[in-house]
Amino acid sequence: MEIKNYDELNSLQLDTLREVGSIGTGNAATALSTMLGREVRITMPEVRIMEYNEAIEWIGGPEEITAGVLVKLRGQFNGIMLSVQQLDFVNLVLDHILERKIMEYSELMELENSLLIETGNILISTFIGALSDLAGLDIRLTVPAFTVDMQGAILAVPMAEYGGQSNYIMTIGGNFICNEKEVPCRLLLSPDVRSLNVLLRKLGVSDGQ
Repeated sequence: MEIKNYDELNSLQLDTLREVGSIGTGNAATALSTMLGREVRITMPEVRIMEYNEAIEWIGGPEEITAGVLVKLRGQFNGIMLSVQQLDFVNLVLDHILERKIMEYSELMELENSLLIETGNILISTFIGALSDLAGLDIRLTVPAFTVDMQGAILAVPMAEYGGQSNYIMTIGGNFICNEKEVPCRLLLSPDVRSLNVLLRKLGVSDGQ
């Protein structure tokens, strides 16, 4: 029997999604390491299914300003994936590539924005590539969109698109470790319910099998 909402996921399905998240973030750390030319590791990621409001609090609260790179997923798996780029993460990337840091997001210029878009796109593409390989799914990604806004406004995008199907979102969090410094890795994945069922079936943990 297929699930109709995220809160119907059983413990085996949740554990499987956590394993997918762990593999995906590990691959993302490897891709970031290649990009920065430095060793980047990631702490054991925490993968959770949260209500949207809980997810907003998890990334720092609705009024906190942050940068976000958003990609829509198409093909056999439809949804949205968001890379939330908090200031410590932004400065890790800017420092290693452009040898500069910022105090606040208003200091970002076109070059910095382009670099952060590319970084977010690499993290998301690598994560989705791992998901695609594990599940044998054809997943296509749209051109990434970039914004700097309050986190509540950024999270409003997946809420508006898929909130009618579910009040839940998958959050993947850990810390990247580079030069002995830890910076947050925050990824949010919001597939539509049909795609979630397809994924569970492909991973062999669907009750409908």
